Amino acid sequence: MSEAAVAPPVVEPDIVSVLRGRFGEGCVLQPTADGIPTLWVEKEQAPAVLRCLKEEEGYELLLDLSAIDERTRAFRPHQPAADFTVFYHLMSLQHDSDVRIKAALNGEHPSAPSVTSVYPVADWYEREAFDMFGITFDGHPNLRRILTPPNWEGHPLRKEHPARATEMDPFTMTPEFQQSQQDGLRFVPEEWGMSRSSKHTDFMFLNLGPNHPSVHGVFRIALQLDGEVIVQAVPDIGYHHRAQEKMAERQSWHTYIPYTDRVDYLGGVMNNLPYVMNVERMAGIEVPPRAQFIRIMLSECFRIASHLLFYGTYAQDVGQMSPVFYMFADRERLFSIIEAITGGRMHPSWFRIGGVCQDLPDGWDKMVLDFVRYMPKRLDHYEKMALKNKILQRRSIGIGAYTTAEGLDWGITGPSLRATGHDWDLRKKRPYSGYDQVEFEVPTANNGDVFDRAVVRAEEIRQSLRIIEQCARNMPSGPYKSDHRLTTPPRKERTMQDIETLIHHFLNVSWGPVIAPCESATTIEATKGWNSYYSISDGGTMAYRTRIRTPSFPALQMIPLISNGFMVADLIAIIASIDFVMADVDR
Repeated sequence: MSEAAVAPPVVEPDIVSVLRGRFGEGCVLQPTADGIPTLWVEKEQAPAVLRCLKEEEGYELLLDLSAIDERTRAFRPHQPAADFTVFYHLMSLQHDSDVRIKAALNGEHPSAPSVTSVYPVADWYEREAFDMFGITFDGHPNLRRILTPPNWEGHPLRKEHPARATEMDPFTMTPEFQQSQQDGLRFVPEEWGMSRSSKHTDFMFLNLGPNHPSVHGVFRIALQLDGEVIVQAVPDIGYHHRAQEKMAERQSWHTYIPYTDRVDYLGGVMNNLPYVMNVERMAGIEVPPRAQFIRIMLSECFRIASHLLFYGTYAQDVGQMSPVFYMFADRERLFSIIEAITGGRMHPSWFRIGGVCQDLPDGWDKMVLDFVRYMPKRLDHYEKMALKNKILQRRSIGIGAYTTAEGLDWGITGPSLRATGHDWDLRKKRPYSGYDQVEFEVPTANNGDVFDRAVVRAEEIRQSLRIIEQCARNMPSGPYKSDHRLTTPPRKERTMQDIETLIHHFLNVSWGPVIAPCESATTIEATKGWNSYYSISDGGTMAYRTRIRTPSFPALQMIPLISNGFMVADLIAIIASIDFVMADVDR
């Protein structure tokens, strides 16, 4: 064999070598499109592997944990036989590295050991995998459904479960069924880990939500109270679940984009970004510089819109009525600019595979720069009105605090983690979509309390204005969408040249691109923390599996830790400072 024909040796990532040396050659390396080292281990080894990664190798963050139904998948190269897969996406912020651990599960009733003793945040993730896939996690402290009602039949993300209402029998509500639903909603303190009394007191139980203005959506917290003091606060979610991940399995790669807008419905096109970036990586599409800058500019506009809503409602929840009216007026002004550019307001669904929907309209730069000049003085006014208000400070400072280590244990990312003094911002540490070409600072605070979480977000608005101004003043020329054959849809101006281009456009809109079999995850710095899309293609026009990791879901788990011992009024301030939306939690 000639020297030129010899295949180059495969360079094994260091972390893979470490794990193989520790846990044996049975660890199987799987190549993925995102380049994240992906290692298969025996399911019994998973807790020990994760403990090694966390305590010895510095992987302090469990970013995501979920499962895959493998039973109908056609292409699984370099993977062991499995009916189901449970995967763990870990991050080391200190070493700026990722690793994905997978374990194969088999049988109709798959099981795996719980890893909640290693990563506390795994609690809800394992409950979700149990609910959606029927995977039992041995040793879990409270393994019960989390997104569907207690008497739901089946597991929605299994492949045999219907994906459309037309595939189900017509809905009926018999008296017996209605009674069973009511029984499932009955509050029994012992089932929530609460006692009715202690040696010296009888406790009171209070439902906060699921319909209450202070819980920011259809969200319920069951409170165990000793007078006004919170003994236990147990979050209850799932009232807003819409099967976003299931719908991704029946929509084309292109037609799923509008669904992403509704995940964090305050984030607008920011939701489109990790999804289309992930598909572009899987398809090998390079996005033109102009499209990259347009994406940055619109994403930062939505970061400001989201933070203004947070800022105003946070002040309102601690007792100030005026700020929310001022801030909503400015948010409306920003939406008018977004509407002029995209044609939509809160949910424009404007990003596309390969770029954006269309080029910027005439006069866009004047509108954007006028807003950039207008906002700083308004922010100065808000600071005097709200953050420097002594009553607001007394309601916020020292309340609901946690450290960086505690935040990472519970999967906290984004501004809520930076409020503890940690400066990790994906736009700086792992620049994407051209963020390395703009200058901005990463705001941090020190105490990790309610007040600092607000301070960080208020300063982030100023930094977003800096980014938007740079995009407006330095917008590159050139195409707004790639010319790659899988760009979806092709640019409209090319569709009427001849019948072939029109047919190509029609097929790309109706069917979408065909993505070769691969797996990839893409994470961005979204409005509320880190948002990730992990997609698996089986070589078709739709995703075989799409996993959406949102920042709000793990954040709500932390409520008991940071609220127990405080008063009910303090809990309202804590909830406001988390900055979540229930669509982001339940999906």
